[in-house]
Amino acid sequence: MFSAHTIICGAGIIGLTIARELLKAGCDDIIIFDKESEPGKHASGRNSGVLHAGIYYDPGTMKAKMCLEGNRRMQAYCEENGLPLFKSGKVIVAQGEEELPTLDELQRRATANGGVVEMIDKRQLAEIEPNARTVEHALHSPLTAVVDPKRILAAMRDELEQSGKVRFFFDTQFLGAGENTARTSQGDIAYTLFINAAGAYSDKVAQSFGIAKNYRLLPFKGIYHVLKKPAADKIRGSIYPVPNIKNPFLGVHFTRSVHGDVYVGPTAIPAFGRENYGILKGLDEEFPAILFRDLRMFMENEKFRTIALEEPRKYFFKYFFNDAARLVKHIAPKDLLPCSKAGIRPQLVDIDNHRLVMDFVVERFENTVHILNSISPAFTSSMYFAELVVEEYAVLH
Repeated sequence: MFSAHTIICGAGIIGLTIARELLKAGCDDIIIFDKESEPGKHASGRNSGVLHAGIYYDPGTMKAKMCLEGNRRMQAYCEENGLPLFKSGKVIVAQGEEELPTLDELQRRATANGGVVEMIDKRQLAEIEPNARTVEHALHSPLTAVVDPKRILAAMRDELEQSGKVRFFFDTQFLGAGENTARTSQGDIAYTLFINAAGAYSDKVAQSFGIAKNYRLLPFKGIYHVLKKPAADKIRGSIYPVPNIKNPFLGVHFTRSVHGDVYVGPTAIPAFGRENYGILKGLDEEFPAILFRDLRMFMENEKFRTIALEEPRKYFFKYFFNDAARLVKHIAPKDLLPCSKAGIRPQLVDIDNHRLVMDFVVERFENTVHILNSISPAFTSSMYFAELVVEEYAVLH
């Protein structure tokens, strides 16, 4: 049997940043285990790389409290470690007059959250993003930046391994909970403290301990296209639409990466598996249960019903292109190329009220801590969020 003071299930960005904070707090015996062969094979390594700047989130929520400071810390980490960082800024553009009140609300939220935003007119927009199109005015976020998530994950893995206090067990699947032990495919691991940072599987891990019974995963698939040159040269940073702030999705947008590629996406298509990255790829025995959840949500939740009717159409190029084309002045169908990039948003739903869970959730049960609903802006927030988890939930003695 293996053992460690603290074991962390999941080697995504949340698991790695929590391990860093545990080391700072004096914990010197940590095992991080993951069913994959390296860190961040799913949401952490498949996201857009955008560091958000606290614009979208209701003041008072964990997301609102964590996002902006998390952005600052992640930018500083990249600068200190020589990792790619593109201080791109972002504009949020309105596609119709009916979206202007929401744009005003986003400005209010950003200001309440301590963010730096400016409402700009069309002339100012043309100076910042010449190809962006808006109605009347747009919102400019200068603190939005872009990073390379995989480079950050690799750097944190190296840092943790070099501490001599953290061991990684890869290709190690969580099988269930015993008495102060985690049963895994590589054998039992005894612990004093267990932290569940399993991302898309965090609800199942938590339920093996007898908690979080009201939560179920409702996965959403994000697919992308890439913009070819010379069209890509017309995008300087990030161009986002005004989102429906009643839902936790930001809409198809343009993002220039740290490596100069311009991605268009992602969608928010209801998926039928926790790793359903392709049409059929990633479907497993849970497919019927997830389909049933989707059907229940379709019947019970009007907001989900809207998503379920609109988003799957974006599998078809015409609808995807039309969504993107509304944000810019000049683009043609031939400018968008297929892209293998795809991700799953591990969105939780509360089955007691059939609502999407909008905020991060942290639950402590005996000597275990469970990070649930670690969805965007989880990557942005992770370094500050991890500090809160260790200070408020992880009792080390």
